[in-house]
Amino acid sequence: MIAEDPIQQAVTWLNDPLNWTNPGGVLDRLGEHLWISAAAVALGCLVAWPLGLWLGHLGRGGGVVVMISNVTLAIPTIALLTILPLTFLGFGQRPVIVALAVFAVPPLLANAYTGVREVDPEARDAARGMGLSGLQVLRRVELPLAVPYLAAGFRTAAVQVVATAALASFVNGGGLGQIISAGFGLGIATGGGQILAGGLLVALLALLVEVALAGVERVVTPRPLRRSHGRAARRAASATGGA
Repeated sequence: MIAEDPIQQAVTWLNDPLNWTNPGGVLDRLGEHLWISAAAVALGCLVAWPLGLWLGHLGRGGGVVVMISNVTLAIPTIALLTILPLTFLGFGQRPVIVALAVFAVPPLLANAYTGVREVDPEARDAARGMGLSGLQVLRRVELPLAVPYLAAGFRTAAVQVVATAALASFVNGGGLGQIISAGFGLGIATGGGQILAGGLLVALLALLVEVALAGVERVVTPRPLRRSHGRAARRAASATGGA
């Protein structure tokens, strides 16, 4: 008997309704994947945005931003997933969320810092001339003008986290990676189609998140600022992507 082609196996696997609706099926794993990713990005935002905005407001600390971004980029996510379950976090979703949050910090931090630094100095000076305090300038002037950059960092972090969250299966953290892991458990000959199907689902989800958040980023960026914002966002990405 000739073995079925992995692509045909993947199509067959994806067309089986039970693989979607059974406990531990695609729908269950998709919900886990989205929850892990959302929690990780939210945790990254809680850490990176306040720090980036405040350093940007102070007008110094650019070297600190680059250093923190480079250090967090230099730590392999798989290494964190190996180490964190041995701590009080244990196995499951908690170490995955923490590891992915570390992975999300660089683009969030760099874009928050860049967003504030790109504010027109005249707008900042005018606000101070009106008697606003430093915190009020940050809250009323710099933060609203930095929103497009925050959106760009959020988009980059979210796509990276969604694509990387498949590694959660290494520590029994759930997500779509469990489908891939289960396929490897069956062996390539039998589970090759399931492995391919799981990989396609992760890639498709990452693409959908990219498209959706690209639309959000475009909406929150005023038309006259889109070109200059794009250049500045690319500079922020290059500052953290060269590690």
